[in-house]
This record gives sequence, C-alpha cells and structure tokens, in this order.
Amino acid sequence: MTTQGMPSMDPRPSGLTIGIYDTYREAQRAVDYLSDEKFPVEHTTIVGNNLRQVEKITGRLTWGRALAAGVASGAWFGLFVGLLLGLFTSGNWLAALVTGVVLGAFFGLVFGGLGYAQSAGRRDFTSRTAVVATTYDVLCDFKFAEEARNHLAKLALKGEVSPRMPEQPLQTPLQQPHD
Repeated sequence: MTTQGMPSMDPRPSGLTIGIYDTYREAQRAVDYLSDEKFPVEHTTIVGNNLRQVEKITGRLTWGRALAAGVASGAWFGLFVGLLLGLFTSGNWLAALVTGVVLGAFFGLVFGGLGYAQSAGRRDFTSRTAVVATTYDVLCDFKFAEEARNHLAKLALKGEVSPRMPEQPLQTPLQQPHD
C-alpha cells in the first residue's frame, strides 16, 4: 500500500550499471558528485554485491570481563532509572539516583554472571560483526544512464574515485543484446 504522491520502494534494483566501486564510501561519493552536478539522483541505486558476514574477534572473554561488563551496563541502566525517579520525587533526588545505579550494577552483575555461566565455555571471546559487500554497483535508470556515466567520468578524471566499468556497453531500452 503506497501513499498517493509518494514513490513506492521496490526492493529489486533496476537500471544500468554506471560504475562498480570497491567500497561503499566510493559509491556514495559517486552519487554525491552526481547530486552536486544537479543530476536527478532519485534515478540511481547503490547495490552491494556478494554480501558476507565478517566477525572480528576483539578479545578473550573471562569471568572478570563478563562480570565487569554486566556491572557497567547495569549501572548505566540504573543511572537512567535513577534520573527518572529523581525527577519525580519530592525528597532527596540524589538518593534515588544512587539507589538506581547501585541496584542496576547489582542486577547487571547477576545477569552478566548467569549469561556467562550458561555459555559453558562455548564462546569465550568477544567480537564485532558486520555485513560487508565485495563490490558496490551504482545503477541508473536507462534514460539517464549515459548522462550519469559522463558525469562520473569527470569525477574519475579528478582522481577522487576510480570505478570499474561494467563489461556490457551502454544500451538503450529498445536495443536488445545480439545472440
């Protein structure tokens, strides 16, 4: 269901590839350049290809680290709750704040320890996870593709980004590839 006057968001990418970039930052810079050149960027799409999940191991997880992380996160949450309670109390707001931090730290300690104990040594490390693409294609609607490629050629000449061009030559929608 779409709102009248609002374009629908079709998740399937369409259009011609006007540049292939090694990083998202380069693809984003290309579209930003098109925008700077007053190109109708609403006709472009950035598509990440060959997605993969990368997990970077950041350290070893021990009882001490698990409990310390639990205390820290619990204390932050307790600080938040204590501030809220302190706003609505007519008495000593500092006592509400300190109580929130102490209780939050205690419960964080308990839950951090329980969580680590439940892992039973199966995951004794900490990590960060990200989904990354190997390349990023910038696509453009057929009727604007040639103009977009001309703009991006100027950007490449400046040396800011260097796209790889697609294997196929630019075609208009009426042309069909020859078999």
